[in-house]
Amino acid sequence: MADFFWFSDTQWARIEPVLPTDVRGMPRVDDRVLSGIVRAVRSGGRWADCADVYGPKKTLYNRFVRWSERGI
Repeated sequence: MADFFWFSDTQWARIEPVLPTDVRGMPRVDDRVLSGIVRAVRSGGRWADCADVYGPKKTLYNRFVRWSERGI
């Protein structure tokens, strides 16, 4: 069985309020892709190695870049 990283509900309750809500375009479906972003960064930033359970790799990368540019 694979070892996936997910924030606990308690951790997520602390993180969610600081995520941006003023987004343009399509509404985001789930910000829990942050777990996949953390997993990728912890493993050396190899987006291609992220498991599909975290969502599309391009979504992970794009969200990371956008949030990084905004200082989130």
